[in-house]
Amino acid sequence: MLDYRSLGLVNTRGMLRRAYEGGYAVPALYFISAEQVNAIFDAAGEEGSPVILLASPNLRGQLGGFLTARMVQGAVERLRAEGLAVEAALHLDHGKSYQQCVEAIEGGFSSVMIDGSALPFEENIALTRRVVEYAHRYDVTVEAELGALGDEHLGADSLDYTDPEGAAAFVRATGVDSLAMAVGTCHGMVKLRPGPDGRLPELRYDLLARTAELLPGFPIVLHGASCLPPECVAMVNRYGGRIPAAAGIPEEQVARAAGMNVCKVNIASDGWITAMAHTRRVLAENPGAIDCRVFTGVTRGALRELYRHKMQLLGSAGRLGEG
Repeated sequence: MLDYRSLGLVNTRGMLRRAYEGGYAVPALYFISAEQVNAIFDAAGEEGSPVILLASPNLRGQLGGFLTARMVQGAVERLRAEGLAVEAALHLDHGKSYQQCVEAIEGGFSSVMIDGSALPFEENIALTRRVVEYAHRYDVTVEAELGALGDEHLGADSLDYTDPEGAAAFVRATGVDSLAMAVGTCHGMVKLRPGPDGRLPELRYDLLARTAELLPGFPIVLHGASCLPPECVAMVNRYGGRIPAAAGIPEEQVARAAGMNVCKVNIASDGWITAMAHTRRVLAENPGAIDCRVFTGVTRGALRELYRHKMQLLGSAGRLGEG
């Protein structure tokens, strides 16, 4: 078993507790490449921000669990060699089974998500509690999900909003460390759909507020929270891509949620689209290129600036290791 502490990582318990107390959220950033890992740590080092690195079960299948964790370890050691403090967690996102979570924990992950949101309530409780019991033996934190985020083709109509009373019962029954709630966000490139008046709907802050009353001090997680910068959408389309429509969560809505009991905000699509936009542009401008390094350095820089912006937006900049 690879202990995450030997890799220079922490679990999410302390960073999310401080985020709740401080009224900000920690960015949880997806990665699939060394360029993304380096960009994440570049930004965290410059901004003095705690950070959570998200890896999917598919990435572990692609790279193998050992290499996934070692990539992150290398980035941690790089920043420390540069004289910078680091507070980073490695988190399995949307683990679908007990075994996936066990394998991630044994492979050096410091936090795991067990996603039983598609199961009946009692089955979700049973699966989550089983993962919690195993993870807590090794001081690994566990996130679960209750309710279901919408599909990008259906928008808010496909949401199964999380009931705060159900969330409180779920947390008490499972002992989980954080909970992803459905409050109006959506996976995919269409996060929100305008109403008849053309205005985008707002997140369900009332559900967050009621959950905070029932579970004071308990950290909530926001999935599907990318803002989808229009300049990157336009760049993808300008250089041969086809994104016919994109609608992200307005930044002011994400920032407001981060000032409540949302302590972790997952960001995937913003990273994908930023990297793809600049990759397409560089390749279009260098049609004879055969070395991928012609674009990897550019995408790393663009991602670094994106992640720095997210840390400032969520309020985590300058919060490294407080308390």
